[in-house]
Parts: sequence; C-alpha cells; structure tokens
Amino acid sequence: MIPTTPVPVKDGIANPAPLGLCAFGMTTVLLNLHNAGFFELNSMILAMGLFYGGLAQVVAGIIEAKKNNTFGLTAFTSYGFFWLSLVGLIVMPKLGWIDKTSGPAFSAYLAIWGLFTFLLFFGTLKLNRALQFVFATLTILFILLAIDKATGNESINHLAGYVGIVCGASAIYTGIANVLNEIYGRVVLPIGPVA
Repeated sequence: MIPTTPVPVKDGIANPAPLGLCAFGMTTVLLNLHNAGFFELNSMILAMGLFYGGLAQVVAGIIEAKKNNTFGLTAFTSYGFFWLSLVGLIVMPKLGWIDKTSGPAFSAYLAIWGLFTFLLFFGTLKLNRALQFVFATLTILFILLAIDKATGNESINHLAGYVGIVCGASAIYTGIANVLNEIYGRVVLPIGPVA
C-alpha cells in the first residue's frame, strides 16, 4: 500500500539510491543464480541486465548528480553501463557483430571492474556498513570471476555465483532499508551508519 501522507524530502528530489541498489542487487542475484549452476543463461537475465541493472542504474546515477552526490553518480552510472556492456559482450557475438570475448580478454574486463570496485570501496568507509559489505563482496565477486575466465575452472565460477547471490541480496537489503527507514522516519532495517 502506498503511504497516504507524503514523505518530506529535503531538496525536493527523491533519494535515487534505493532504485540503484535494488536494480543492481536483483540483477546480480539473477545472474549469479546462473553462475552457481541453478539455470542456464537466458533472456530473463539479459533483459534484466539491459533494463533494470543497466538503464535503471544509469537513471539513478543521473539523479545522484542532481543531488550533488559524486559517489552515487560514479557508482550507479558506472555499474549501469557495466550491465549494458556485459549484455553487449554476450549478445553482439550471437548477432555476428563481433567475435566472442573469452579467456584472458574477458578476465581483464572483469579484473578492471574488480579494481574499480575495490577503489570505490574506500569511499564506503565514510558511508555505512551495509554499503561496505556490498562493495567488499562485489570486489571478491569480480576477482573470482576474473580467475574463472582466466583458468576456465567451473568450481570457481560456482563459488563466484554464491558470493554474487550474497552480494546482490545485500544490495537489495540496503536499498529496501533506505526506503523503509525514510518512510517510517526511524531505523526499521539497520545499515550500520559510520560513527
């Protein structure tokens, strides 16, 4: 049920972080259910990557810019375009537009995203514990996926899948916590603010 009384917003612009976190989290969980071996890569994952993981995060990042939040702008816009580029890497070879990216090249792609995530992790040290957990597990996820692509070790891919499920679920939790805490004007779901 939608609240009947409006929730006051300080600057007149709603908080885009829950949208970005839920878009990232839900898409990450679905892709990593595949990585963990629960089902094959399919159109559901690709569509989520394009529209929710991709476009919704870019929109959230643009709104963060309007709110003068450099961290939010950088993170949401970057990961939105990560999802769009990942879907491109999967779909474009099937359309015959480019050769399939595999082995060392795909490993380098994932490793550079891991490095980027690790560097952003330091920004979370001034934010809250929930975001620290999201970025720490995401760094581990990218490292595991890069190792998997470099070695072709299926068990590493499955381990990465489980790490990704935890990472995505923690992002969903953080996004929903932001929504509920704002609506109720108190801590409903704790995110561990930095003291």
